[in-house]
Amino acid sequence: MTIIVESGATKTSWRALCDDGSVRAAQTAGLSPTCLDDDHIRGIMREAMPVLNPEGRTVLRVCFYGAGLVSPEAAAPVQSALEMWCPFAQVEFHSDIVAAARSLWGDGSGVVAIMGTGSNSCLYKDGRMVRNIRPGGYVLGDEGSGVALGRAFLADYIKGLVPDEVAAEFDKEFGLDYAGIVRKVYKEQAASAFMGSVAPFVMKHIDNQYIYDLVKDCLEAFLKRSLARYRQDDPGNADARKVGVVGSFGCACEDILRSLQKDYGLEFVKFVKSPIDELVTYHSKAYGI
Repeated sequence: MTIIVESGATKTSWRALCDDGSVRAAQTAGLSPTCLDDDHIRGIMREAMPVLNPEGRTVLRVCFYGAGLVSPEAAAPVQSALEMWCPFAQVEFHSDIVAAARSLWGDGSGVVAIMGTGSNSCLYKDGRMVRNIRPGGYVLGDEGSGVALGRAFLADYIKGLVPDEVAAEFDKEFGLDYAGIVRKVYKEQAASAFMGSVAPFVMKHIDNQYIYDLVKDCLEAFLKRSLARYRQDDPGNADARKVGVVGSFGCACEDILRSLQKDYGLEFVKFVKSPIDELVTYHSKAYGI
């Protein structure tokens, strides 16, 4: 059995790829080692593994793709939890940008844009990443993501800049005063997941001009600060104009992104909500299953 894991700040998608070609699936909360302590990570693992492997088959490989896996030290808490369930497995850790690139382009070429709870991007050529503009995380960056949109909305909300009708709907749905918002952002676990959870509410009100402009500004910051720079730095490379998007937030913004593409010399050619199924196909071919 091979287990493939694709984890973001909000959710984790799990697939068990058996040698007979069958596939089992599970979904849990996000499993980001930068946001969760060891107990939370082990608890998520206890939830997923019995669903994926109820018979206790030997797990030969684990391919873990995750946000925040910027070093071996960052992966260590996940590695430790996996060893409890898959003691004989060969474990590979890859960043979420590799997951997105393989799901969009396989071993081909193009620009990769992750636009989910967080954001990231890279220029991918012949199956390998050749340039990555650092995303910065939810404090220093993550432009073009659900976190960035939620952060911008909350910043306006606490200062009284959100239109009254939208603010009233937010009050009804979230029931948070200023102190509650500050507590969730600065005191509780997984602040990025909370800010990202505000984005679907914001998108429901996209017909409101204030909301539309807020979303557009969020997307344009990502295009200016990241995506367009691959083309600007390598103007002769046609692949640097061709963009694939992974993430539910990016897919929800497809129409706006397409309306902006000419202004930035880009072409959005692929939109994939979640990379996990494409990763199953990728690894099935790689392992001959």
